[in-house]
Amino acid sequence: MSTILLPEHYRSDDFFAFHLRDQQNIAEIVDENCLRKGIIWQGNAAQIHLHIENQKAVISLDIDSSNFSVSEKQASSLGQHMLGLNQDVAKFEQQYSADPILEKLINNQKELRIYQSASPFEALVWAIIGQQISVHAAIAIRRRFIQAVGIQHSSGIWCFPTEQQVMLVDDDILRQTGFSTGKIIALRALCDAIQNQHLDLSQQVSPENVAVITEQLLSIKGIGPWTVSYALLRGFNYLDGSLHGDVAVRRNLQKLLQQETQPTAKETEKWLEQFSPWRALVAAHLWRSQSAAGY
Repeated sequence: MSTILLPEHYRSDDFFAFHLRDQQNIAEIVDENCLRKGIIWQGNAAQIHLHIENQKAVISLDIDSSNFSVSEKQASSLGQHMLGLNQDVAKFEQQYSADPILEKLINNQKELRIYQSASPFEALVWAIIGQQISVHAAIAIRRRFIQAVGIQHSSGIWCFPTEQQVMLVDDDILRQTGFSTGKIIALRALCDAIQNQHLDLSQQVSPENVAVITEQLLSIKGIGPWTVSYALLRGFNYLDGSLHGDVAVRRNLQKLLQQETQPTAKETEKWLEQFSPWRALVAAHLWRSQSAAGY
């Protein structure tokens, strides 16, 4: 168990909204100010308990094995990651709070962070699932994927699978969950790259190594620039990916700029460039301006 101090204006409601996207609650359950989430920890089903109250987050893991335990340091690291606390949003807000355009977003959405998937693999799989389909459809596929490929904790909650679990199922099972042929190819290639140590998801992403990691991900068949930028944002705390091709980003940018027509992907890319190294965080602000659960 570990206790984590939260910033004064931490947006706990947004954090819980992110985990409430799937109303069937098979892998994430929110009960008032407590999140329960199923993950696989060192090959075993585990349940995260994350409770937020009085500017503090208390996190613990219940593992279905007496042979494994979680240290306070490990629990704290996982909690800080999931809560998005490894992001210097104060620096971003200080820099742009007086910007004639961004101030409209920042003043309404102070302390906005990108809440993280429990692992980079989970973020990458979610990005693959979400390619060119609606969020509603992606949530349904993710749910079926978890139930078909993952394992169940003794509490009944489902645990998001690892690449090892994916390798154990055949393509027919993935198709039944809703994966298209292209997404199956991408998922298989991702798992192969991890298994063959061509891709290391344990490394920290920084401006110094992001180009190398991006190149590694783009070399995987079925993974393109949007998938990479979204996965880096949601799984690696990297805030400078360009999500200019995202429909919701472009739609909300049109509203922010009060334009008659929606900007093209190219126009959106050019507009976001001025905010590097915070382009993905700006995109998240645009998402949040529409919905707490939509980013």
